[in-house]
Amino acid sequence: MPQWDVYQNPSARLRDEIPYLVDLQSDLLGGLDTRLVAPLAHTRIASAGLPRRLCPAFTINGLSVVLLPQEAGPIDARLLKRRVVSLRAHSHDIVGALDAVISGI
Repeated sequence: MPQWDVYQNPSARLRDEIPYLVDLQSDLLGGLDTRLVAPLAHTRIASAGLPRRLCPAFTINGLSVVLLPQEAGPIDARLLKRRVVSLRAHSHDIVGALDAVISGI
């Protein structure tokens, strides 16, 4: 599972608000049973006061979503079945958002 790939949220209950998850985990850890992912949520549910660096916006299949790196967590890799797109070209924005969570900058 390549780092930065986006998958459809496997949780039908949460999919309306958080349609996608992005894989944050290094490819070097591909042998693990879990993947570290962050939600990509509809922009309408994201707080307007969130700093852009913390929550960069993306358009996926015509849908505007924002990254919520502060809600990142592990998921069983077997649940990530439907790859949608890669955000590799935006990896610098995602790493910057993770840095903002860790360092507060």
